[in-house]
Amino acid sequence: MNDAALPRRPVWLAGHAMGPRLARHSLTLIALALLLLPLADLSVTTRDPWAELGRLAQGLAWPNFSGVESPFHALGLTVSVALWGTLAGVVLGFPLALLFTRSRLVRAGCAFVRAIHELFWALLFLQVFGLSALTALAALAIPYAGIFAKVFAEILEQTPRAPAEALPPGGGRLSRFLYAELPLAWAQLAAYIRYRFECGLRASVLLGFVGLPTLGFQLETAFREGRYPEAGALLWCFYLLIASLPWWSHRRLVPLLLVAGAFLLGPWPAVDGGLLWRFVSQDLWPAPLLDGDWAGLADWFAGIPELGPAIGHTLLLALLGTVGALLVALLLWPLASRHFGNPASRLAGRGLLVLLRSTPELLLAFVFLLLLGPSMLPAWLALALHNGALIAFLAARHADALEPGMPGLPASGRMAYELLPRLYPSLLALLYYRAEVILRETAILGMLGVTTLGYYIDANFQYLMFDVAAFLLLVTAGLNIAVDALSRRLRPRDTPHEEACLR
Repeated sequence: MNDAALPRRPVWLAGHAMGPRLARHSLTLIALALLLLPLADLSVTTRDPWAELGRLAQGLAWPNFSGVESPFHALGLTVSVALWGTLAGVVLGFPLALLFTRSRLVRAGCAFVRAIHELFWALLFLQVFGLSALTALAALAIPYAGIFAKVFAEILEQTPRAPAEALPPGGGRLSRFLYAELPLAWAQLAAYIRYRFECGLRASVLLGFVGLPTLGFQLETAFREGRYPEAGALLWCFYLLIASLPWWSHRRLVPLLLVAGAFLLGPWPAVDGGLLWRFVSQDLWPAPLLDGDWAGLADWFAGIPELGPAIGHTLLLALLGTVGALLVALLLWPLASRHFGNPASRLAGRGLLVLLRSTPELLLAFVFLLLLGPSMLPAWLALALHNGALIAFLAARHADALEPGMPGLPASGRMAYELLPRLYPSLLALLYYRAEVILRETAILGMLGVTTLGYYIDANFQYLMFDVAAFLLLVTAGLNIAVDALSRRLRPRDTPHEEACLR
């Protein structure tokens, strides 16, 4: 057959340069999402979602602070869990960071613990420690230790080697670290700890969804009962807590916050060592495996309900959330960029992005669930809006550092010919950085009724089928590790974006 008769790709899609390659990546993602979209349940099942939305908006506009019971205790407990959980993660993760690049076992262990969401760790520790502060702290400390180990190792690896090489020969590894590496990396390490503490505040709120008495417990109760003025008051408390973080979390106040938090977290539960050992050594393992019954183990695997559809729904929702985040980011980043609009519109745009990125996906999905009814749609909207707003916020900040070469162009021309072509590689890199996080969040959204892996994990914990729940947690971690490896492979190499909120 003549080569001229063969179908050819458009010129702008051909070649191995970054532009065509990223265009192929983007179009492939969108085409795959459109192809699989009919498999997703995106129905609206509530009778009048607009009326419910109006009630919610009215509650946010006119919050009822007097109707909230003990808001300061809930806020204090939320801060205490986040602060002590982050501190425990630093203490556990810092030594692992020193071994991270030299030990494959440490890297694998850290990848595993950070691949499981904090809420799943909380469900696990609830079975041993109950509704106590120890459950909340362990649920934050263990995954954060893996995250801190990875990020700290990357920061230390990027520090200049010249000061360490200038030390007298014969000095030990600890001396080189304390005198030549740590002082250079300290500013970055401290900045990341501050950011991870902000993440800990959001995670601490979410722990209320599994019954722990943080701010999320009151939020879920108020939303579920339709008390939107009280829910609005709690939301404004949360947003003010995040907005005022630079003032009340000053390093001079941290010791005082730690001491006060230790009192708020009590009383501490009595830990039964025998119960803990039985849970770890027996309850989490299939009985046929402990008995060496391999035929029975095969039957045990066959008896796990809906494993294939659960994995499929998890991957489908993660794909739709990733594509949705890309589209939301492309639509929203100009709202916060200095190249468009006026000071008032840019202030409103930045406020919208900060509001969406500060609200956890689970909370957004819960609100959309009340408005739209049970389906995959609330989860998709939550993933797209939260992650898209985060990417748009960072993309707008990147765009503000760019200077257009043709300042006389109108806004549409400046967008299409000047800024977007230069910004898009970084924006897509940001999306690939978030892919593994989106999958982690997709799994926990199953706790709201979407039949992802999280739905079956939560159900098996409720029915005390700990061995099945533990196996599904392993599957979830494996999926996260695989998606993280794939996103690293696809990520544009020439646009490093080491933003804290991407890790």
